[in-house]
Amino acid sequence: MHDLYYKGRIHTRVNHIKTGYNTKREVKLGTEKNPLTLVVNSDERKLAVEALVAEHELFADITLDSNADENISELNTWLNKPKTTTFDKTPNRNDPCSCGSEKKYKKCCG
Repeated sequence: MHDLYYKGRIHTRVNHIKTGYNTKREVKLGTEKNPLTLVVNSDERKLAVEALVAEHELFADITLDSNADENISELNTWLNKPKTTTFDKTPNRNDPCSCGSEKKYKKCCG
C-alpha cells in the first residue's frame, strides 16, 4: 500500500461503510416487501377492501375472520396522510391590494 494510507488519511472504503448509504432503513408500508396486514369480518367487506387497495396500487394481506374485530387501521393511516399546509404569500407594500380596491396594499389592507 501507498504511504498515504499510513499517515493519518482515512481509508475511503471504511469511511463509506461508516457514513455511506443507509442500508438498514425500514421498507415503506404497503409495498411487496412490507404489505399491509388487514383483518375483516365478511366476504363483502373483504371485496370492498381489496378494491380500495387495488385502486391505490398497494399490497395487503387481508385475513377473513368472523370472530375477530375488524382491523384496517394501517390502510386508514395510509389513506389519510396529513397534507402540507401552504399559505398564500402576502403582497409587498407597494403591490396592488388583493381585495380589488386598486389601491396599494400599504394604504388599503396593510
